[in-house]
Amino acid sequence: MFQWSKKVVKSVTFNPGLADESLLAQVESYLEKQPEKTFSDLCKEALWQSLCVPESVRPAPKTAAATTPIEQQLGELQRQVAGLEERFFAKGSNRLEALEHHLLQLSQQVAQLALIVNERSLIQSPSQVEVVNNTSYTVPAPPQEVDPVISRLSQFLDDF
Repeated sequence: MFQWSKKVVKSVTFNPGLADESLLAQVESYLEKQPEKTFSDLCKEALWQSLCVPESVRPAPKTAAATTPIEQQLGELQRQVAGLEERFFAKGSNRLEALEHHLLQLSQQVAQLALIVNERSLIQSPSQVEVVNNTSYTVPAPPQEVDPVISRLSQFLDDF
């Protein structure tokens, strides 16, 4: 079994790429705001959180100056707010993805319904409209027989 020496040094490599450069900038910004912390401290905190180790098991953070109970409470509240924000944004993005999925399904169903409606309208009135190359042409209806009485009366109506 491998045993660790008292002090183990591991390295972190940031590659030249947008993701790594962005992460490195965030790390530098964070460390500038909290000069009492080191990169090692930040990495350890991230590992504790990433591995989901409960707060009660984690070692107490070492700081250069003794922190007051109010500062400790403030730090705990900030961690809780950060956790809530992460969960909120995760839920929000999941809801957004679900809405986008439903919207896609609905648009597909509307397109299918439009095709069905177009097919039925063409089937129901084939003698009225003929579709060729997405251009519609009106086909004249077959001539209807004219009643001789109506034709005689229509002459009087025209004169009136």
